[in-house]
Amino acid sequence: MSDPIRVLVAKPGLDGHDRGAKVVAIAFKEAGMEVIYTGLHQTTDAIAEAALQEDVDVIGLSVLSGAHLAITRSLVEKLRARGKTDALLVVGGNIPKQDRDVLIELGADGVFPTGSRLDDIVSFVRAKMEERAHE
Repeated sequence: MSDPIRVLVAKPGLDGHDRGAKVVAIAFKEAGMEVIYTGLHQTTDAIAEAALQEDVDVIGLSVLSGAHLAITRSLVEKLRARGKTDALLVVGGNIPKQDRDVLIELGADGVFPTGSRLDDIVSFVRAKMEERAHE
């Protein structure tokens, strides 16, 4: 039997609304994934360090503040600087349609705006991890 997918759910920046992040974390856990939740007000340095220390397969960012582009850019830079380039990065929250492709260009593997179905998020992560297992 293979090891469970390890997911770090992070709530970066000053946004104090974490209900969505917690709901997504529960969905991952109920899907059999191992979940680490960072809590509120995390810096991109702290998220990158946690991803490295916990050796996670997936990083899920929940951003409702509107700073999703700057946070994603910074996190990708911090991860690369630490040599953590193997984690799948998914970004969720209040993300305007025009920013979704930009997030992918910055290094996000998937973007899930507010209102995305939990099943779709879990299925995406599973499918991407399965693809990576066969590369």
